[in-house]
Amino acid sequence: MSGIDPADRTRPAAPYRKGVYRFLLTPRWWGINVFVLLSIPFCIFMGSWQLGRFEDRVQDHRTATEQVSEARHEAPRPLGEMLPVTKATSGKQVTATGRYGKQLLVPGRELDGKQGFYVLTLLRTDSGEALPVVRGWLPGAADAAKAPAPPAGEVTVTGALQASETPGDNGVSAQGGLPAGQTAAISAASLVNLVPYDVYDAWVTLAKGDSGMKAVPASAPPDTGLDLKAFQNLGYTAEWFAFVGFVIFMWFRLLRREIEFARDAELGLVPEEEPVGADVGAK
Repeated sequence: MSGIDPADRTRPAAPYRKGVYRFLLTPRWWGINVFVLLSIPFCIFMGSWQLGRFEDRVQDHRTATEQVSEARHEAPRPLGEMLPVTKATSGKQVTATGRYGKQLLVPGRELDGKQGFYVLTLLRTDSGEALPVVRGWLPGAADAAKAPAPPAGEVTVTGALQASETPGDNGVSAQGGLPAGQTAAISAASLVNLVPYDVYDAWVTLAKGDSGMKAVPASAPPDTGLDLKAFQNLGYTAEWFAFVGFVIFMWFRLLRREIEFARDAELGLVPEEEPVGADVGAK
């Protein structure tokens, strides 16, 4: 009457209907699932955080570049009012009065795609400290004979305020053993060993090159450019998001493998393990 074959009532149910997915309730799979559920949001959070760090650096670079550009048109202020150098004061126009003293060359500096050197002269102020002043840039190898002598007597300079350089950053050479009269970095730490007086922890690049030299444009403050650190943040972002995909892929791969094993076991396709020592007994 019902049309159901009595043989079907005794036929085994399909493997997946007999609890193929029961393995998901085992302690091992509980651990796997908890790890996946925790690791995915953690990786997404870390990737988003690294991406945010990269975006912040991009914004800092944009802001710093705009600040340097706008500062060129601002009225210069006395040096003492703008120290110490910060992200807010870097690139600002300042004035200082004093007498030029010792002159040094800074080799290996590029301008307009050409290699050359800076002419750096220490301006001795009434405060007793000397202000490093980049009077201009000249092409070719550093040669003291090419560098124009600084003006004599008291002078007032106007230029962009810059933070002390760190060797190895932003193209600043970390080279040692330079000839006398040269320095690799413009910083108080480097110059204090080359001159017999105290040096400001800052320097100025003249708005107009002195004695026919090319003026050196102001640069953005440290840690505001698209440097290696910024692209490291971008690389870490890609790594964290890639790890999310890897975790999901491995979870599905393990799940599929476990399902196939369970179905084979239900169908009796998995060979039974031979009792330990069976070969020994046969001998």
